[in-house]
Parts: sequence; C-alpha cells; structure tokens
Amino acid sequence: QVQLVEPGGGLVQPGGFLELSCSASGRTFSSYAMGWFRHAPGKEREFVVYISRSGGTTSYADSVKGRFTISRDNAKNTVYLQMNSLKPEDTAVYFCAAGGVIATTAGAYVYWGQGTQVTVSS
Repeated sequence: QVQLVEPGGGLVQPGGFLELSCSASGRTFSSYAMGWFRHAPGKEREFVVYISRSGGTTSYADSVKGRFTISRDNAKNTVYLQMNSLKPEDTAVYFCAAGGVIATTAGAYVYWGQGTQVTVSS
C-alpha cells in the first residue's frame, strides 16, 4: 500500500503564491504517476495536473495552465504543486493521488491523500 500525506495549504490573498506538497510512504514512489485534483464547495471534483513517474510528462487543466507548476523529487518521495497568481476561484480542497498511468480522470488513481484546504481571499 501507499500512504499519501499532504501538509500545507492555508490562506493566501489573490495574486499570491502557495506551495503544496504530498509525501508518500510504502511502495516505491517513482513507480507511480501522480496527480492533483481539487474540490470546491458546490462543484464537482476537478482535475488540476498530472506528472509521469519520471517527471518527464505533465499536463495541466486549462484553468490553471501558466499559473501552476507540478514537480516531483523521487529521492524524497514527494510531489509538489506550486501555485502562482492565485485567484478566488482556486479556493478548494486539494488532493494528491497516485496511479499506474498518467490520466485526467479520478478513477485512474488508486491512492489518495487526505486533502488540504486552500483559500484565496482578500
């Protein structure tokens, strides 16, 4: 099994910056593609970004493209999400997830973090 822990999150003003992290324990971290999803109140769970197991391939949702950056450090068993130029509509609970293949659908991921709240407000 793989356990995913997501420290971080918090309150940031519009236009600000925040970095989330997701640390894995269990099976070899580098064996998994990783994704970030978010769930805002009254809205469905939304794909944000994925990264391949080696870090060579990424794909971003149109809503965050150019503002968010995913990266991973396999030596630290950690994936990061850097969020720049944050907007109020970015407010959501953010979840990291691990799966066998890169995908934009939640059903493709097997392991999920507990989620962390990100609030963008002045």
